[in-house]
Amino acid sequence: MNDDNDLDLFQQMMSDVKPIEQDTTIRTKEPLITEAHFARRLAAVSLSDQYDEYLSLDNAPMLQPDAILEYKKDGIQDGVFRKLRLGKYPITAKLDLHRRTLAQARDDVISFLRQAQRLDTRSVLIVHGKGERSNPPALIKSYLATWLEQIADVMCFHSAQPFHGGSGAVYVLIKKSAEMKLDNRERHQKRMS
Repeated sequence: MNDDNDLDLFQQMMSDVKPIEQDTTIRTKEPLITEAHFARRLAAVSLSDQYDEYLSLDNAPMLQPDAILEYKKDGIQDGVFRKLRLGKYPITAKLDLHRRTLAQARDDVISFLRQAQRLDTRSVLIVHGKGERSNPPALIKSYLATWLEQIADVMCFHSAQPFHGGSGAVYVLIKKSAEMKLDNRERHQKRMS
């Protein structure tokens, strides 16, 4: 009975209360996931796949010779990307694409990244040149940026610092191989025991 009295008392006290009209609502923007985003995810192929023809030679958005390349997959920490951008990861492998045709460059990039992943090399440098004298300008650079975004095992990339080639080269961070992940997991579990 006491509960009924409390409820009645509460309703009497709140009878003249009106809801506040709020005109300062802040809405956060939902991430826009487009069909192109889904298509890129479906088209992404890992380095362990056996065929090389998935990286197109037909079409790539053309860049300017001095354009800065930068790409980071979802989930990559900002600190990791910043360290890559500043050239603070040790470069343990380097590929030079000067004087290569587009088809040769594509094949070289795939085999280089596969070899790097097999050897558990995670941070590599690819020198592509600015392409100021190529026709169209920055041809290899433009295609390389498109290819690196399509390879699922490439976590992020950024144009190099001036002492590594500047906008004529790119740092690439590769995913750990399955063997390296397993080895790390085993090492951490031993430490926890």
